[in-house]
Amino acid sequence: MRELTPINQHVVLDITEEKKEKQTSSGIIIPDTVSQKEKFAKVVAVSNIDDSEISVGDTVFFKEYAGTEVELDDKKYLVIPYAEILAKIVETEEI
Repeated sequence: MRELTPINQHVVLDITEEKKEKQTSSGIIIPDTVSQKEKFAKVVAVSNIDDSEISVGDTVFFKEYAGTEVELDDKKYLVIPYAEILAKIVETEEI
């Protein structure tokens, strides 16, 4: 089994998408090529970064055109600079 190990303050995100046809309420099928890509992804690896605010397993929000897409063993990944990550999704309790 192979895995991506980021270096130089990069993060690897899993962007593998399920192949689902999207359909409007009126029945029009929207192909994957025109639908907007999700900007949320799960962190699968982090390089050695001092005081990193994210860790493996976190879900993060990143800039739209950031990083480089890589396909490895039928999975899609995004290798992205740590600085291109904008936010981390945190679960909170309602008050």
